[in-house]
Amino acid sequence: MVGKLSGRTRLWLKAVRAEYWLARKLLPKVYSNDALICFNSYAFVDDPDFQRAYQRGARALGDEDWYQWQWRVHVGLWAAAGASRLEGDFVECGVSHGFLSSAIMEYLDWDRLGKTFYLLDTFAGLDPRFISESERESGALVKSEELVRNGMYVDGVDSVRANFAEWSNHRIVVGAVPETLGQVESESIAYLHIDMNCAPPEVAALRYFWPKLTPGAFVLLDDYANRGRDEQRVAMDEVARDLDVSICALPTGQGLLLKPAV
Repeated sequence: MVGKLSGRTRLWLKAVRAEYWLARKLLPKVYSNDALICFNSYAFVDDPDFQRAYQRGARALGDEDWYQWQWRVHVGLWAAAGASRLEGDFVECGVSHGFLSSAIMEYLDWDRLGKTFYLLDTFAGLDPRFISESERESGALVKSEELVRNGMYVDGVDSVRANFAEWSNHRIVVGAVPETLGQVESESIAYLHIDMNCAPPEVAALRYFWPKLTPGAFVLLDDYANRGRDEQRVAMDEVARDLDVSICALPTGQGLLLKPAV
């Protein structure tokens, strides 16, 4: 059931939130959330369009916003807005509850664009067939199973379908990447968001969609610079070298890649 976290998870989140609250008390006027403390301006949070989009994204979680992803969503909205001006559809590999994609669709008044948003996920956590041996040894599969049980990861697609029902121009694709990549029928992609929390499917998605990305397309990698996600970062850097491009690491933990215009 969407938004229904286990009691233990709620206690853990409360402890984490207390740390960010303390940072804001000790360091007034800083941004402190989602593994990021920043002294620079974060005026974007007061923008009515951002607030409207963020609140719609948070609705995907159910009864409360336990992500607290303001700056991460800000980056996603910026990339999506740029991509909306390009030819091509949108793809998200790793949807879970649908927080970021919901915020984007609200922000862009999605159905007016005439684009399709393809939303790919197992909707059941990591598929054990498509994780690396080192990720398995580090406990990634066990962690994924726990996150499904405690409600942090979505467990089933029904609530996700309900969340996106207000928009017509989307397609939810259930199953594991890379097996489902061929179900994306578009030959032109303007925005690609990759957030599958393990390296092999992320590499497969980037390699598969790269020839389909329109010049100037935006690729957003959710876990690229996150601490503890070194295998994903190294794997994506290898793909980027093969493609003769580079990935910009962001302090939000994300990575940003643009398809060269020429």
